[in-house]
Amino acid sequence: MSAVALVPVASLGVLVGLAVPALAGRFTPSPGHPPRPSRPCRWVWLSPAVTGVVFVGLAVALRADPALPVFLAVASVGLVLAVVDLACLRLPDSLVLATALLALGGLSGAALLADDPGRLLGALAGAAVAGAAHVLLALLPGSRLGFGDVKLAAVLGLPLGWLGRDALLAGLLLPHLLHGGLVLGLLAARRVRRDTLLPLGPALLAGAWLAVLLA
Repeated sequence: MSAVALVPVASLGVLVGLAVPALAGRFTPSPGHPPRPSRPCRWVWLSPAVTGVVFVGLAVALRADPALPVFLAVASVGLVLAVVDLACLRLPDSLVLATALLALGGLSGAALLADDPGRLLGALAGAAVAGAAHVLLALLPGSRLGFGDVKLAAVLGLPLGWLGRDALLAGLLLPHLLHGGLVLGLLAARRVRRDTLLPLGPALLAGAWLAVLLA
């Protein structure tokens, strides 16, 4: 994709990024989950730049793939989910469901457009594998993995499965490497304690994005 063609994609990403904080604010705080404004709000001004980079990265990686609009839509809702999870350690079911419907409906349409139903089957298999793997992780003794994370991982398995086995495997591994590295860094800096709960949703989304870039 040429640099000129990337300009409207980046512009769209910036516009979406401007809307992310307001949309996320509709879901924070919630009863039983007090807000943590010092963390997300300090960086909220970065949202348009981050979204622009995310959109451009997807456009470069997917190029002429008919599912590119689907990936951009999933990324848009995913960024809202990331901000909400950072703010109050929750992944609202309504947003996760919206992401699932966007991914499933969009990928079904892309498969019809490309006359390639096998890729849709791959997407469904990816969701099943990602969901099952995270259910097992959540059931491990001492696991802090919430079922909101499990549901998001399963949804992200749809676009990753669309891209194939390698993207799916990378999307399963990278989030936990990112999250683990962050936790170790924060522990070393004494910014958190061993019992501090940290959101996994942003790492799931970032890892999925990186997996697409590497696919």
